[in-house]
Amino acid sequence: MLADKPFGQWNKVHVLMTGARVSVWLNSKLVVDHALLENYYDRAVPIPPKGPIQLQTHDGEIRWRNIFIREIGPDEANKILASHGNKGFVSVFNGKDFTGWAGPTNEYQILDGAVLCKPNKGGTIYTTSEYSDFVARVEFKLPPGGNNGLAIRYPGHGDTAYLGMCECQVLDDNYEKATGDKIDPRQAHGSAYGMVAAARGYQHPIGTWNFEEVTVKGSTMKVELNGTIILDCDLSKVTEFMAGSKHPGKDRTSGSFGFAGHNDPVAFRDVYIKKL
Repeated sequence: MLADKPFGQWNKVHVLMTGARVSVWLNSKLVVDHALLENYYDRAVPIPPKGPIQLQTHDGEIRWRNIFIREIGPDEANKILASHGNKGFVSVFNGKDFTGWAGPTNEYQILDGAVLCKPNKGGTIYTTSEYSDFVARVEFKLPPGGNNGLAIRYPGHGDTAYLGMCECQVLDDNYEKATGDKIDPRQAHGSAYGMVAAARGYQHPIGTWNFEEVTVKGSTMKVELNGTIILDCDLSKVTEFMAGSKHPGKDRTSGSFGFAGHNDPVAFRDVYIKKL
């Protein structure tokens, strides 16, 4: 990025980071808009969730002054992420009742505009509309050790992890510590359950809302959590399954979207889907 003032004059730079998403203003002009940063040192993994702020120089002398930093909280970060690229998204949950939903809705409750399982209840609820290629946006909040999932191309019966295209796991990143149970990497949050593991460590603290976007196109699925891509996979290429359990639904081309309730009070709100 080159300064747009003559050499020798001071320039003002404003940088906004939400996860791996960065926007940059140079002298009040937006020059980078919500771009996704890649890990320069290891492109196979996302950039770290946190780290130091560094000032870098190349050839010649660069001076810096008046450096200020403000950390962004989860609620503000979620609003920033939701404000970008939202054209074409349609709400599929009204926050009041289960209009447009099927399955064991009597096992769920709606509190303060969010849907969650009733105590010790569960089961997969799903949209009455079906989707082929789509992008889903949802906010979720986890209790300690919380476990749920997003039903992807669900056929309306059975276990979405196996009969649907997949279950996109929703799980406390500190599940082992909270419960004492060990999990397979393919059970971590954001994973295509039992098939492909997602990167861990990008959730907001327990008890706060997270923003997630899931893109399903053909046999591929991409999961962006709080502004960082934690999964980008092609399920048609999966040949090894957790515990050797086959996933006969992974090649489904359409189905419903839903929540695979596992008896935990994992809350979901602001559920939007855009057809591709």
